[in-house]
Amino acid sequence: QVQLMESGGGSVHAGGSLRLQCVVPKDIFYRRCVGWFRQAPEKERERVARIYTAGRDIVAYADSVKGRFIISQHKDNYTVYLQMNNLQVEDTATYYCAAGPYGGCPKISGDFDYWGQGTQVTVSS
Repeated sequence: QVQLMESGGGSVHAGGSLRLQCVVPKDIFYRRCVGWFRQAPEKERERVARIYTAGRDIVAYADSVKGRFIISQHKDNYTVYLQMNNLQVEDTATYYCAAGPYGGCPKISGDFDYWGQGTQVTVSS
């Protein structure tokens, strides 16, 4: 079973930073969208950011994280990062990374093919 591997979650105070890491199996890394999603208890899953792994870094962010989060990739080690700065209490959630279908960039989470187990981010006031 193909699975992505997240790491880097933890607990920080508001205003702090964390960097999440998602290792994508090399067989599925290229020419896909890799997205970061989050889900807080009793809330719907939200797409936070995504990046297309081929060519130039084509990225997109949710309005709630623009200017604070940065998604990037290191193609040599098949890894996608999410640098999270100025974290707020409302950023508390389980964060997941996912890879979409080959050559495409889905708009909804249900169309992403491969997922990780998630990493917890907790921000306290």
